[in-house]
Amino acid sequence: MASTTPTQIDTAPPVSKSKGSTGRAGDKIFAGLSKGSGILLLVIMASIAAFLTYRATIALSENEGNFLTTFDWNASANPPVFGIAVLLFGTVVSSIIAMVIAVPIAVGIALFISHYAPRKLAAPLAYVVDLLAAVPSIIYGIWGALFLVPHLAGLNLWLDEYLGWTYVFEKTQVGVARSLFTVGILLAIMILPIVTSVSREVFLQVPRMNEEAALALGATRWEVIRMSVLPFGRSGVISASMLGLGRALGETMAVATVLSPSFLISFHVLNPGGGTFAQNIAAKFDEANEFGRDALIASGLVLFLLTLLVNGAARLIIARRKDFSGANA
Repeated sequence: MASTTPTQIDTAPPVSKSKGSTGRAGDKIFAGLSKGSGILLLVIMASIAAFLTYRATIALSENEGNFLTTFDWNASANPPVFGIAVLLFGTVVSSIIAMVIAVPIAVGIALFISHYAPRKLAAPLAYVVDLLAAVPSIIYGIWGALFLVPHLAGLNLWLDEYLGWTYVFEKTQVGVARSLFTVGILLAIMILPIVTSVSREVFLQVPRMNEEAALALGATRWEVIRMSVLPFGRSGVISASMLGLGRALGETMAVATVLSPSFLISFHVLNPGGGTFAQNIAAKFDEANEFGRDALIASGLVLFLLTLLVNGAARLIIARRKDFSGANA
């Protein structure tokens, strides 16, 4: 009787050439769309920069004053004289005040939601914080003009009495609280939801084993946050702060509603007056002639470059800190 050898049966599923080719085609399409989107973004940014530069060159060629040091803004005069000294000072000072107030509070709220609050409280609180980011800026401006300005008079007097020796908080002019300090507080309230939301999401990404290891070694809750959470989320907090700073630099309607504009530079932040790039553009754009609009576009170009510099600096900070943040662990 002849012996038969068992035959091996190949149970592997057949490879579908059409499916493989379709997958490779899909990868190529997705890669092309991604690359095209990135190139399109660069083209849009370059187009904006080219437009601003072209219109700014027209205005600067006719300007009789120094664009960087002149305090006045008389673009419609004959000859035109205008400069951004006051606008640059007001934009930077109000944004710094906003960041000093908003960032520590936002980080504290983010830590409370992510590591301290009970789950039943954390979810509604996070929802409320996210909802604040959707409030239109004009609503913040109306609230600031009708509520914040009248109620800051007492705080201004207190700061003048106890911190007036610092020169910065010395109030030398009588008037309502329509100052850069008030603008800074309002901007801090406006950027608080952005910084809080991004920081909260970053803190929630901290590896759980890092926190459990610290707790197992006997660390307290604060020591866990200080040694594990904050180092891991440092880059994310910096990114969140830069997002908030971008909104503070370019905020228009809220600042225009609260601030009493004047073309004087004063380091007394409690005195009424001052100006910002966005506020000046919003206030003068409708009444300006064609040349005056070119002058306003020139100031917008400076704000555009300032925003790029801030974001570039943030990217450098993040790149230097990422090796120590724990993000690569």
